[in-house]
Amino acid sequence: MKLKEKASFDNLLKEVVERKLCNRCGGCVSFCSADRIGALEMGKDGFPRYANREKCLECGICYLVCPQTHNLREEVREKFGWSEPVGLCQDVLSARATDPEVQKAATDGGVVTGLLLFMLESGLIDGAVVSEQTGFFDRRAVVATSREALLSAAGSHWAETSHLEHVGSEYSTYVSIIPTIRELAPKSVIKLAVVGTPCQIEAIRKMQVLRILPADVVTFAVGLFCMQSFALNELMEKEFARKHQMDMRDVAKVNIKDDFVLKMKSGITMHIPLDEVETIARPACLACVDFANVYADIAAGGLGSPDGYTTTLIRTIGGKRVFTEAVRRGYIEERRGEGRGKGREAERAERARILGLIEAASEKKRARGEKRLSQLKA
Repeated sequence: MKLKEKASFDNLLKEVVERKLCNRCGGCVSFCSADRIGALEMGKDGFPRYANREKCLECGICYLVCPQTHNLREEVREKFGWSEPVGLCQDVLSARATDPEVQKAATDGGVVTGLLLFMLESGLIDGAVVSEQTGFFDRRAVVATSREALLSAAGSHWAETSHLEHVGSEYSTYVSIIPTIRELAPKSVIKLAVVGTPCQIEAIRKMQVLRILPADVVTFAVGLFCMQSFALNELMEKEFARKHQMDMRDVAKVNIKDDFVLKMKSGITMHIPLDEVETIARPACLACVDFANVYADIAAGGLGSPDGYTTTLIRTIGGKRVFTEAVRRGYIEERRGEGRGKGREAERAERARILGLIEAASEKKRARGEKRLSQLKA
């Protein structure tokens, strides 16, 4: 592993934050809070900053775990089985949660919430880091430890929410003996699932490669397909709402498939080309090259599946095991649509169709990200 000499948070500020490449994932702050260093914090603007510069050890860990730096790329790819073109793929299919309450709350088929419920109620995890709604377009990261908390967080969201700094602070308060955590018996350590965007999951995987806190509490990673995240409140202030003659307060659900989908409380569904809303995307998203969440155990989203179903890309052996058991226990059901009863050939064709769409979206985002990074270097 080749490390940048004397890389520190100052380097991260200069090379990532100041260049508008920061994903606001909170990975850098998570390490400091989990290990009780306390040098960094997330500012009110959502970007990391010094909380106490004098406490900084200049260890460079914050620089290493950032998803916008690439010192650990080969190590992460090797550890988590990355391969062209969209990462490790055990299986890909359409599925949905069987619970009517989950289906009602979900944006697509509720597979993510169904999987989390299965893992929580089966004792595989103690909680899940998810985002719950706190305002019209505002969300915050929480550790959900009950069915009610998971249901309240169900559904896609495309506003900016940092997860990982919350994992760090929760970990250091929930488990009171952080300095000796590595000496504890495995049964004494909290086990969390994390639902995150590609940048959040990559930061976790980097921490796991380095074997640092708090990544050792993350036992399962559910990744969301992500073309870009939006500052949705800005839609209220731009020409967008006036152009489409809509009141943003009427928005019930937001989704991204082949386009930007707004489902209104009035029952109307609006489909907006992605190019039209790219102006409100986070700048860092435009430089990101990962659509399919290549380092997750299971990646999920709406692309390729009909309404009411979730496209589910099973990546790791652990992901396959959890999904299979969730189906067996009745939390999840696979889609049995047209052609699926006509034999394995039709089933393989359906899987190939879905995977082809994922690959196309991945290539589109990769090309956009590489173009943006090239522009920044010029």
